[in-house]
Amino acid sequence: MPLELQRRIINDAFSGGRYGPIAVMCAAYLCFALTEGLLKLVLNVYRGRVGERAVRWLRTTILRRGSTERSAELRGIEMSMVLAEADPIGGFIGSSLSEPVLQGGILVSTLVYLTYLQPLMAIISFGVLCPQILFIPVMQEAINKRVQARIATLRDVSGSMITSEKAEALQHRRLKSVFSLNVSVYRLKFSMNFFMNLLNHLGITAILALGGYFVVKGQTEIGTVVAFVSGLARINDPWGDLVNWFRDLKMTQVKYELVYAALENGKQELPE
Repeated sequence: MPLELQRRIINDAFSGGRYGPIAVMCAAYLCFALTEGLLKLVLNVYRGRVGERAVRWLRTTILRRGSTERSAELRGIEMSMVLAEADPIGGFIGSSLSEPVLQGGILVSTLVYLTYLQPLMAIISFGVLCPQILFIPVMQEAINKRVQARIATLRDVSGSMITSEKAEALQHRRLKSVFSLNVSVYRLKFSMNFFMNLLNHLGITAILALGGYFVVKGQTEIGTVVAFVSGLARINDPWGDLVNWFRDLKMTQVKYELVYAALENGKQELPE
């Protein structure tokens, strides 16, 4: 509806229509924007609460399954899990279902609407997403491996601190390794964002070029071109959120498997 209202407002303004209907459509657009914002506010607060409850449950579970009979190194790992690793795992629970449903719905409905307006320009909009579907999983897999190595190294650091290990040189090497892994993750993450933004701008350029040609030839209205430019932004936003959700999903899987493995190993260490 916001895209359709934009299209009609622009077309009426350029065709010299009466201002009364334009003002009504502007008010309707504002109401839609306000409703959308309020729905997102309620959703974000609710899933934040769900995520925090999951964090609390996970921390309680780790503490309950812990034991003072374990080695100091394992107690250090448990401390790391309770203080740091539970947050991203439990926090993902709140958006694990709502995010793909919400953003996927926005993405599909916008693409359907753009196809209804102008199929050829809709193909260009969809073409912006196709290359990303190919390179995002590959880059995310590389990020996951580095995240897994970073968590394992930080657990070694925590375990050595608990056992009062004096190997300072070893600890410094571990911290240096964590630094290198973090920087590598940043490179991959922001390179991914760079390619996504580049493809989005290429899509806008193609729509402006093709839409301008159609307007000059009288084959479409200028409001349709404006709707497509706005629509591509509305595609890019939920697509970016879905990519972030996919990142969080993969990293949460890695972190959860590490927490589960640590708890299982600790349980096996306990005396019968």
